[in-house]
Amino acid sequence: MASLGVEAEQEPLLGHSIPGSREWDIIETEEHYKSRWRSIRILYLTMFLSSVGFSIVIMSIWPYLQKIDQTADASFLGWVIASFSLGQMVASPIFGLWSNYRPRKEPLTVSIFISVAANCLYAYVQVPASHNKYYMLVARGLVGFGAGNVAVIRSYIAGATSLQERTSSMANTSACQALGFILGPVFQTCFALIGEKGVTWDTIKLQINMYTAPVLLGAFLGILNIILILTVLREHRVDDSGRQCKNINFEEASTDEVQFPQGNIDQVAVVATNVLFFVILFIFALFETIVTPLTMDMYAWTREQAVLYDGIILAALGVEAVIIFMGIKLLSKKVGERAILLGGLIVVWVGFFILLPWGHQFPKIQWEDLHNNSIPNTTFGEIIITLWKIPREDHNEGPTGCPVEQAWCLYTPMIHLAQFLTSAVLIGIGYPSCNVMSYTLYSKILGPKPQGVYMGWLTASGSAARILGPVFISQVYAAWGPRWAFSLVCGMVVLTITLLGVVYRRLIAFSVRHGRIQE
Repeated sequence: MASLGVEAEQEPLLGHSIPGSREWDIIETEEHYKSRWRSIRILYLTMFLSSVGFSIVIMSIWPYLQKIDQTADASFLGWVIASFSLGQMVASPIFGLWSNYRPRKEPLTVSIFISVAANCLYAYVQVPASHNKYYMLVARGLVGFGAGNVAVIRSYIAGATSLQERTSSMANTSACQALGFILGPVFQTCFALIGEKGVTWDTIKLQINMYTAPVLLGAFLGILNIILILTVLREHRVDDSGRQCKNINFEEASTDEVQFPQGNIDQVAVVATNVLFFVILFIFALFETIVTPLTMDMYAWTREQAVLYDGIILAALGVEAVIIFMGIKLLSKKVGERAILLGGLIVVWVGFFILLPWGHQFPKIQWEDLHNNSIPNTTFGEIIITLWKIPREDHNEGPTGCPVEQAWCLYTPMIHLAQFLTSAVLIGIGYPSCNVMSYTLYSKILGPKPQGVYMGWLTASGSAARILGPVFISQVYAAWGPRWAFSLVCGMVVLTITLLGVVYRRLIAFSVRHGRIQE
């Protein structure tokens, strides 16, 4: 039997769940138990490195793009940023399907190798004589394509854990992902000490500087990740009760294995969960996008102040998310996943409702140098540029405030700083709660059958949300202002809560639905 002494290890962030309950009255050797959780932890690391791969260069893309190709503009920057999510959206179903029929080592190894190669390409995009911006576009798209392995990771973890372990494991996975997004920019900041010139390895024409060093580190970590997957990862699959299942992925036959239980997956619940997940990521993506232009408009912050203060706020939200992920593991045992998902959506709605402009105080109007100094709100790419212009400009940033060319600045009340901070805290509570509960419920709805393709579609829907959210908010905010933008978001959340209410009773585990386990 797996030792019950490991129970003390279950509470930390990377711990696991409760052996010793009724569902665990099943023989599982200690060796098998350790191997299963060792493999899961390898995939926690893979998830962390995947999110680091996205965020480690996000603060330096714009100056690097300008350095290598003077023809690159704000519109093209938007495509470079979006190419990661586009690549992930395309790759997720492919890798998911692959993992259903072959050992998961294969899609994981191939996807990470693609990311390593893409990072190496990114380090060399300054070498060609022309069309450098297109090489960068391809490199970031391929990094996103490699990140399609998120579907494989989550499907593996869903298949290798019992129902009682599932919520904790999904929370750990999301926490690792959040940590990657937080620490990526930190790594980038450390490499900034190298400077733009850096050093050049003439033999292989490799320039190591503040732009290329982060991706070279990412490539090195990717190689280590591949070695760990090939040497440590083992295929494990258990049913909802924790009994080992036999499937194409499993490498070692066992007389204790059981076949997949019969029964159909509730497709209505599957589609509804995909829609819920899309809306959840759509809303958070648009919030991240609008933070900088909103604070510059409302509080007359300079670009330097906006990047500094908003960076601190978003970093704090990342830390808050990790804490929420840890707390959810305990809370879900008392109130259940569906209740947490509903509560998270309500908290998000309250957060955006608080953001609605009230009162009779108006933001400072920016009257001068409208064309050159107005806050970039026209396109997603132009919004992102505000994050990179600081190192390239002097401290005389010119007029600040809400540009008069945005007509709504003249009649829309300002959003007070206390409003904004309160809203950010609430959204920082609601989003991670909804995120991890969506994944957890989805994996339980699918049951012990291979989940690769289904997880691929869920990941693809999230990638689409990260593309469309920034585009939506940049257009609506620039044209109609925060009152209309956040009112529409509130309406969207109300519709999402309504959808959740309609399908609430259907969002149950596969085994519970078919009467094999009592909820």
